[in-house]
Amino acid sequence: MAYRTFAAIDVGSYELAIKIFEISCKNGIKPIDHIRHRIELGTDSYFMGKINSDRVDELCRMLNEFMAVMKAYKVDGYKAYGTSAIRESKNRLILLDQIETRTGIRIDVLSNSEQRFLDYKSVASRVKDFQSIIEKSTAFIDIGGGSVQISLFDEDSLVTSQNIRPGVLRMREELSGVSYKSYQLEEIVEEMVCDNLESFREMFIGDKKIQNVILVDDYVSPVVQRNYIKTIKKGQVSTENFLEFVDSLKKKKTREIAMSLGLAQENIALLNLSALMIKYMIKLLGAEMLWAPGVSLCDGIAYEYAEQNDLLPSAEGMPHDFEQDILDCARDINRRYHSGEYRTREREKIALTIFDSMKKSHGFEKRDRLLLQLAAILSECGRFIGLANVGGNSYNIIVATEIIGLSHVEREIVANIVKYSTDKFDYYHIMDDNASLDRDAYLKIAKLTAIIRLSEGLDLSHKGKCEKLKVTKDNDELVLAVETNADMTLEFGMFDKFSTFFEEVYNIKPVLKQKKSNI
Repeated sequence: MAYRTFAAIDVGSYELAIKIFEISCKNGIKPIDHIRHRIELGTDSYFMGKINSDRVDELCRMLNEFMAVMKAYKVDGYKAYGTSAIRESKNRLILLDQIETRTGIRIDVLSNSEQRFLDYKSVASRVKDFQSIIEKSTAFIDIGGGSVQISLFDEDSLVTSQNIRPGVLRMREELSGVSYKSYQLEEIVEEMVCDNLESFREMFIGDKKIQNVILVDDYVSPVVQRNYIKTIKKGQVSTENFLEFVDSLKKKKTREIAMSLGLAQENIALLNLSALMIKYMIKLLGAEMLWAPGVSLCDGIAYEYAEQNDLLPSAEGMPHDFEQDILDCARDINRRYHSGEYRTREREKIALTIFDSMKKSHGFEKRDRLLLQLAAILSECGRFIGLANVGGNSYNIIVATEIIGLSHVEREIVANIVKYSTDKFDYYHIMDDNASLDRDAYLKIAKLTAIIRLSEGLDLSHKGKCEKLKVTKDNDELVLAVETNADMTLEFGMFDKFSTFFEEVYNIKPVLKQKKSNI
């Protein structure tokens, strides 16, 4: 097939959208239709705990219309994602089942980190502009209905990514009970976000200046894209011009703003809130340039589909190393908790060497390698809390820390691998009582924990003795041949302690051998 027609559906907190794409290796990802319908699911979910029946009826009616659109375009595939409004609904499972029964559309709910990672991918897929901008210190600001995600880049590396509340819809609803004059709005918005943003600056930026801001939102971005503000080039404005634009909004009435910008009047309140939040963040960061690429979650969904189905043009095959961004976030967690990279660098290398020697015969997937690497990197971050229970402390840190690009289940898997690398392993009937993990996740934890334990047995001294390691499978043995002149008395003496669980999981006996180096 020369191309595929794909539909991306975003069930957002204040809008429902479907975007139709033609995707091919030759022409890349081409949008051909975009339908949006305003429906404030978040108003119910955030403040009443669940979505009322009238809005569910409206949602199902629109999704049935979307189904008709997909049939008209004869789509080859679709993906529908729900975000914070559905994520925070107490009756989420009942709601999702009802929607699928009434419309035939299955909605998968994204965790916050998964949602922001798709938004991030949609921007990063704009290869040329994105790469040139993040070469300088850059803040990626993703404003949603429920919260705001701020990610920092420095010299092409993702330094950190943090979630901050409230988002624009949640803020509007919180302010609905506050009596204030229009001229007070800017100060009120600043007071609502300043504490979290000041803490963010103190913890992650310090005195460093952020030069660029990349913006993803549903209200300010379209204004920038349509050149209602004087631009440097398409979608890019100086922060000086942007701040002038925001100040100009204060002098106009809602109807006047809607007419001049070609927006619905009902959207102006959220536009004002989004613009004021961005203004405060720009001033706090000291940024000089703002880029609003005009992408949406639907673009990220389409990119994910193209990536998974090998439909990206060869020139776009790897526009940006997204996996490296996830690893960079993990290394940032280590730095934050003063767990030196030197303590885990060798363990990471050993674990990946063992994994690569086994991946074909044991059905591992590429994603499993990433989870193992993350566990190796984070295996000692719990030392910050205390030295007596490093595994348990590390587990608590990982579970409580959002890692952009990982689902909640994947984060739970990584945390358990780290925990059981030192703790006695809990078998499924015990673990299942304390975690929402299915059988496949449990087996993945067991297999990757066994590899981490084995790698720890070769990294007891953190002196890099196993820098030259060759791993081969010989019948029912896994031979770990180390070329070194270092004294490995400790490693040989303790090896059984770290290899027993590996043998139980894989029914393969690890054998440690040392070869003296000629150097």
